[in-house]
Amino acid sequence: MFETLYEWFWWDRIWLPVNLTWADLEDREGWVYAKASHLYVTIPYAVAFLVIRYLFEKLVAAPLAASAGIKQKVHLRAADSPVLELYYTSRSRNPGQADIDGLSKKSSLSVRQVERWFRRRRNQDRPGVLKKFREASWRFTFYLLAFFGGIVALYDKEWFYDTREVWTGFPKQSMLDSQYWYYILEMSFYGSLLFSVAFDVKRKDFKEQIIHHLATLVLLGFSWCVNYIRIGTLVMLVHDASDVLLESAKLFNYAKWEKTCNALFVVFAIVFMVTRLIIFPFWLIHCTWVYPVDHYPPFFGYYFFNVMLVILLFLHIFWAYLILRMVRKFLFGTLTRDERSDNEEEDEEESSSMEDEQQQQHKPANGLGADEKEGKNGCFGHLSLSENICQSKTVY
Repeated sequence: MFETLYEWFWWDRIWLPVNLTWADLEDREGWVYAKASHLYVTIPYAVAFLVIRYLFEKLVAAPLAASAGIKQKVHLRAADSPVLELYYTSRSRNPGQADIDGLSKKSSLSVRQVERWFRRRRNQDRPGVLKKFREASWRFTFYLLAFFGGIVALYDKEWFYDTREVWTGFPKQSMLDSQYWYYILEMSFYGSLLFSVAFDVKRKDFKEQIIHHLATLVLLGFSWCVNYIRIGTLVMLVHDASDVLLESAKLFNYAKWEKTCNALFVVFAIVFMVTRLIIFPFWLIHCTWVYPVDHYPPFFGYYFFNVMLVILLFLHIFWAYLILRMVRKFLFGTLTRDERSDNEEEDEEESSSMEDEQQQQHKPANGLGADEKEGKNGCFGHLSLSENICQSKTVY
């Protein structure tokens, strides 16, 4: 049974054009081809990336954050309450008013105290600025090195300037050392992101991120196996270009360099639109959709690869929509919070020692309650484009 499935999965007609078999891609006479077995090394490399990331965040990112004045904010912890904790972990982090009234009776706390307990409990689970800064530092460092590494690997290649050259001699194109390491390191990095996604900062597009990481790994793995390596390197380079700018903008945002952050975000938005919505569909997808049929009839792998690219394109359009909405709100002065982030809630820490009855009777001098102050203070206490990119994420 297993052997039958194995043979069916690696059937030549699925992966390769007609009249070609895996035997045609055996190494010989100095020609070296990519093999599926090469990808096994990405698993230990992904684990190695996690170790390197831990050391980097601790030894490099943390001191850098300290020099920028970024400190870990200490939240008031929610008091021990088995009844409320059970509801929080098993049912909802944001109970409705009817549930709050019921929980108030079960826990022998006032409604105000129950609301405060859930507010503090949610804030405990929200990542601090220091954690965000360390994550962004790590991604920025990798994307920067990957982007310039890709430039070094591709600047002297014909297909970098003429995408028709991508298919010259396909699939009998010998793999270069630079292509090998570019692929393996990129796949290992995205594998490490997939491993750590449960511990990283979560955003509203969490599901889209998972789909994106999986689509990326499937796309890279498939292109590796069918020797679509030339076009694969171009796709990786195009995506890394904007990621460098995004992560750098976030770093300046966390350091409260608002003007620098805003300028970088504008540049990022422009580069993103050009690379993801113009170059990617009209050069690279056009290259994979139109040019191959000049060399061989379409086959399953041809359609599968292009479908994966289109899935990435739809994700790009989704993120472009978020980016444009951020810019629109910034320009018209209605930007108050991150489109993708859960902002930290006001915990009324200044008046936490007051009794519930006193809190109900005495409003703040400016007339704003806790929930209203959230909209005013936002992420860093002022309305700016930088607030909205606290944790935007667009990776290939």
